[in-house]
Amino acid sequence: MLTIFCIVLVFTLGWCTEYRNVVTKTAHVGEDVTLTCTHQSSLSSSGLLVWVRVVAGNFPEVLGATFTFNSASVTTLPRITTKKEPGTFVLSIKRTTRTDTALYYCEQHADLNTTFLQTTFLYVKEPESHITAIIQDPVSDPLHPGDSKTLQCSVFYNFEKKTCPGDPSVYWFRTGSDKSHPTIFYSHGNRSEECEMRSETHSLKNCTYGLNKIISSSDSGTYYCAVAACGDIFLGNGTKVHVKEGNCTTSVFNLLFVTQAVSYKLLIPYFQTLKCTVY
Repeated sequence: MLTIFCIVLVFTLGWCTEYRNVVTKTAHVGEDVTLTCTHQSSLSSSGLLVWVRVVAGNFPEVLGATFTFNSASVTTLPRITTKKEPGTFVLSIKRTTRTDTALYYCEQHADLNTTFLQTTFLYVKEPESHITAIIQDPVSDPLHPGDSKTLQCSVFYNFEKKTCPGDPSVYWFRTGSDKSHPTIFYSHGNRSEECEMRSETHSLKNCTYGLNKIISSSDSGTYYCAVAACGDIFLGNGTKVHVKEGNCTTSVFNLLFVTQAVSYKLLIPYFQTLKCTVY
């Protein structure tokens, strides 16, 4: 009943006597956010304070209200709490998600007048990754079966932005022709890693990971370096590997040519010893 009453009141009661500029606030997913609405202490004890949320494409949603300025009421929703404190009406959002991105405003209703006390646009974004770039050699020279090849992947880190413990996991996978299934390689125990600090504070680091392979005829395709860290997966730009096989027809032709040449050379002395006698 409180919610229904507040919605009706928000749209029907009084006139807007004051509007304050919209404040933009940015938060990362998982952070706690607190919005504070300060009311006029000179007003009488009777009145209404309302926190409202507006999501694009949806109707306004009343998050909490207090009927008297001097009350200490608390309204609790999943992850959202509104609490009346001396001189303020506080909205708290725990463990924000992307769906909390919205326009939040606090209204004060008193003496048949409506005043917007606080209007905030809250933008909740994913935390910035500490992985800033993944670079691979885009194209590899043609290879032959039996060749040894090391594919390299350079990963650039900014540890000032790291939000989780532990080291990243590096994977390699190959995509071949339409008829072949993607093949994945787990790099643990099969990688070489060289890291270079790129700042005096050791916050920037560049690590190179390698995948060693003995090339076979079925290894053609594009190899991708994938780095898993803090619940996300980041892909490199890929390295194309082209395996060039020998041409059996050409080899046979060359063998026949050599054989014929050798045979012809052996027959030359025989032809030179032939004599023609005319009677």
